[in-house]
Amino acid sequence: MTTRPTAPDPSEPADPSGHPDPSEPSASTAPSAAPAPGEDFVPAPEDVRAYLRRIGAERPERADADALRDLQLRHLRTVPFENLSIHLGEDIVLEEKALLDKVIGAHRGGFCYEVNTAFAVLLRGLGYRVSLLQARVIGPEGRPGIPYDHMALLVETADGERLLADVGFGDHSHFPVRYDDREDQADPGGVFRLVDTPEGDVDVLRDGKPQYRMEVRPRRLADFTAGAWYHRTSPDSHFPRSLVCSLLTEEGRITLSDRKLITRTGSGRDERVLDGDDEVRGAYRDLFGIELDALPVVRGGV
Repeated sequence: MTTRPTAPDPSEPADPSGHPDPSEPSASTAPSAAPAPGEDFVPAPEDVRAYLRRIGAERPERADADALRDLQLRHLRTVPFENLSIHLGEDIVLEEKALLDKVIGAHRGGFCYEVNTAFAVLLRGLGYRVSLLQARVIGPEGRPGIPYDHMALLVETADGERLLADVGFGDHSHFPVRYDDREDQADPGGVFRLVDTPEGDVDVLRDGKPQYRMEVRPRRLADFTAGAWYHRTSPDSHFPRSLVCSLLTEEGRITLSDRKLITRTGSGRDERVLDGDDEVRGAYRDLFGIELDALPVVRGGV
């Protein structure tokens, strides 16, 4: 559900950007997902327009794969992966309108349940068909985490093409992954591959390492409540134990982990501890577009 690669580094999430070739044939061995459960929420036209402005995108003429690739990349570069609400004492409400208000109105980001839900609402408003998939993040010892550990999006285009979109996993693919393709898929974030498991699930691999295991059955947003509560409160989750705010950039990635600013570019990685509250506030404002009255304080879970 998160900023985690295979072995999560709470101090830094992700970076990627690569274009799959839509002309390549797909290996259609993927299990077919059931129809998405009925979704009652329909975004208002003004919310769709505001969301597109938020990520610097024009409304696409068609809900196709090229437009989805552009939308995901823009989202990753403008809406940060962050867990500040946990450490600001803010409630995390898994409700579509509240999440739109957070991303658009408050100019914030969130962790996977928040940003992937908001992105799903935008995509539905643009004519895509979107299913919420529950996934379990694969830990450093190769074992899956808790159910509803992560949320990913199965998106169907106007042309019937299915893609796996994810703007809430930190260091991950810049572009959606073709869901029905079981070959390697090159991306600036690595080489991705979907692998069917004997139990009927789908593993998402990056550079040969499993990242998370998805169930193909679509879920409702309310189903993720327990997973979000766990990652907001449990001392066994790294989210209550660490602060992270991270954004993909054209050059690489910027991450603020508590007071440590990490900048990754093609030429390397730089780390610097910020000096004082004013500099930390300025980094949130200038690098991530987040205005804070009070700085978050690590709370450590219950």
